[in-house]
Amino acid sequence: MKDLRAIGAAAMPRREFIQKTLILSVPPILGITGIGKAFAAGAVSGTTWTPPVRARGAAVVSVKNYGAAGDGVRDDTASFQAAINALPSTGGTVQVPAGTYLIDPTVNVRLRSSMHLQLDPNAILQAKSNAAERAYVLMVMEMNDVEISGGRIIGDRDTHLGTTGEWGHGIMIRGSNRVTVRDIHISNGWGDGISIGGAAKTGLPTVPSTEVAIANVVCTNNRRQGLTIGCSRNVKVYDSEFSNSNGIAPQCGIDIEPDANDLRTTDTVLIQNCLIRGNKGNGILAYKRVTGVTVKYCTMEYNGGYGMLTVGALSGFVTQNRFLHNALCGLMFSSTTDNYQASSNVFRNNYTKTIGVNTVDKPLVTMTGILPGTMPKGNDPHIQKSTTATNIRVTTNQYAM
Repeated sequence: MKDLRAIGAAAMPRREFIQKTLILSVPPILGITGIGKAFAAGAVSGTTWTPPVRARGAAVVSVKNYGAAGDGVRDDTASFQAAINALPSTGGTVQVPAGTYLIDPTVNVRLRSSMHLQLDPNAILQAKSNAAERAYVLMVMEMNDVEISGGRIIGDRDTHLGTTGEWGHGIMIRGSNRVTVRDIHISNGWGDGISIGGAAKTGLPTVPSTEVAIANVVCTNNRRQGLTIGCSRNVKVYDSEFSNSNGIAPQCGIDIEPDANDLRTTDTVLIQNCLIRGNKGNGILAYKRVTGVTVKYCTMEYNGGYGMLTVGALSGFVTQNRFLHNALCGLMFSSTTDNYQASSNVFRNNYTKTIGVNTVDKPLVTMTGILPGTMPKGNDPHIQKSTTATNIRVTTNQYAM
């Protein structure tokens, strides 16, 4: 039988692929009862989410009508921008037919309010090689009601001309409201697949992004992160994959972290029914000035750090997830994390990396033969907390060697 992970999105709808991949993660030795049943059903919601359609006008234009070649050789950045600028004040849809479009991320394609950038499933936006520390294929800066869907974005990490920087993103969203990104595959970025955050204002508070929806996307093999969620409110992430981030720290699948100079926080994030695997750092990181993170029905597996790590995060809920084969423990509540609950999750074979004696972090869950205050040499502990983490509640989880 063919491996569903190899078949990928080209052979089936992406949401179906994600769900089938999650089911493949069930350890066959556990059978269909008890913990095996929890693996089979507990981390897949059984339904997929329909992301919101953003308000826009009826006009429809094609980038081909504005000179885009789509041959992977000619620089099509100006043609994309011309098509976007040609929309009337009420907005509309810019269509991108099948083809490979070379985009200069140092210029970037800037989307406008009340528009849909609609890529054919066989359309590729290829980042032009550059040496810039900051460069973005698509930019959504202080806009409202924007939708991006379909196709692929491929970054230039394999042909990048510089050696510094970590901000070569596929999609950059800053200070924008009501944005949907769906049904798209983003890979090989010099920085993040997708970055959501605030728009900085000199002498004024950062303007956060609000009501951003990410659905049915794959972000893989990006150099810094699959997805960064910075200064923002009400971000929803559904039915997606964030995998194999590697190259420059933090190297997470999802990093929820406002910039150090942001005066505002990240508030209310939902991550549901996602596959977060094979990242060199943590699967999910919630880092300081982050409030109200819910993670449910997700699988976090084979990550090089923790399955999920919180540092100074406030008020979160982690439920009905699977934490499998992560190098450090499955779930870590670290420095000054407060008011988190972990319930009805399944943990298996975490802490596969042995790094010596731990004198700071205390395990919440241990198994026979593992002493509190020592770093395990096999499968435990699955959940840890630092001494400064408070109001941590752990209930009805299941653990297996």
